[in-house]
Amino acid sequence: MIARYSRPEMARIWSEEAKLAAWLEVELAALEGWVELGTIPAEAVREIRARAQAPNPERVAERERETGHDVAAFVDEVASELGPPGRFFHYGLTSSDILDTALALQVRKAGALVAAGIERAFASVAALAEEHRETPIMGRTHGIHAEPTTFGLKLAGWAFELDRARARLGRALEGMRVGKLSGAVGSYASIEPEVERVACERLGLEAEPAATQVVSRDRHAELLTALALVAASLERFALEIRHLARTEVGEVAEPFARGQKGSSAMPHKRNPITAERICGLARIVRASALVGLENVALWHERDISHSSAERIVIPDAFLAVDYMLDRFAWLVEGLVVRPERMQANLESSRGLHSSQRLLLALVDSGLERDAAYRIVQGAATRAAAEGRQLLDVAAGDPNVSQRLDSDALVEVFSSGAYTRHVDTVFERLRALSAREEPAHV
Repeated sequence: MIARYSRPEMARIWSEEAKLAAWLEVELAALEGWVELGTIPAEAVREIRARAQAPNPERVAERERETGHDVAAFVDEVASELGPPGRFFHYGLTSSDILDTALALQVRKAGALVAAGIERAFASVAALAEEHRETPIMGRTHGIHAEPTTFGLKLAGWAFELDRARARLGRALEGMRVGKLSGAVGSYASIEPEVERVACERLGLEAEPAATQVVSRDRHAELLTALALVAASLERFALEIRHLARTEVGEVAEPFARGQKGSSAMPHKRNPITAERICGLARIVRASALVGLENVALWHERDISHSSAERIVIPDAFLAVDYMLDRFAWLVEGLVVRPERMQANLESSRGLHSSQRLLLALVDSGLERDAAYRIVQGAATRAAAEGRQLLDVAAGDPNVSQRLDSDALVEVFSSGAYTRHVDTVFERLRALSAREEPAHV
């Protein structure tokens, strides 16, 4: 991911320095396992621990140009500084033992950052939802006015979706919390299962129950899919903000800083650029999920067709989602909400949004449903064509007035019906917000 869309803490996790440090951590954990078995002298491992350092990435890259193999270059570079005990470094291991186990360590750290980002986004959305719990807004289906809802209810739906995202991510991160130190084809021919157990325990991982040369890639596909779903949800929310921010709608606006310019050409512009950026980056993360699925099927015990792709998509997916969550939370926390514009847009439908309640009132009066539907449809068409209130048109229609008196019609068009059950949803949201245990790892 380019620096423009990378936050420093997440970028450090996926740096070459951090990767090599994770490789070294796995190597040292494996040596501890060999010590417990008595295969490698404890003194030799103590000396290795005292002298071993994560090598300089440039030095490893230079050696890789000679070896054509990154892990071999790493091993050579570290072992060259260890003296005689260096002969035990990488003892009994194959490259994927290091790569896959170290990747689990990086994913754990990166996952914690994403989980924290989801928590912040959830808290921001839940707070804004509570603030606008009863702020009326026109609900739209197909982009067309449907029935009123509240801005808070709209946001409450986002909060519940973010909760599902954090639970989903937690499951995927738990699936990635595995290490693998079982040798060239997973048969433990040159390494003991006890070494794997000790090493994974020290690293805070579980041992992959049955590995080939690699950890099975369904785990990685699940992770990338979970990240893609986080991105897809953020895209949905950002797209809604973009629609509501259009000039013709004008119900919300992105924060706009002093000195900011919305356009290089048109000084009046205040564009929803952050929401648009979130939507664009979601496409990148979705593509990463597809790569993860394609990486599941490898030849026999392993090929390396997954390797080159993973080096790009796993870091990039984490970097993009981390950035998207930060920008989305910032957007919600500073969102300009315009209740008066929401009310004006709602009123612009001239009561057409109450057509279903009028239909049901006629049905309740004893009229057959299709006949009631045709009456209301005709009244709504006339109201729209003539620029009149549906209530006035309905009151002047004998098919309606003979069945519903003026009080009944006023009740049909009352706005209270659209907010009377808001508390049902918000009681659920408050219960969710009050949970003591978060759903993520």
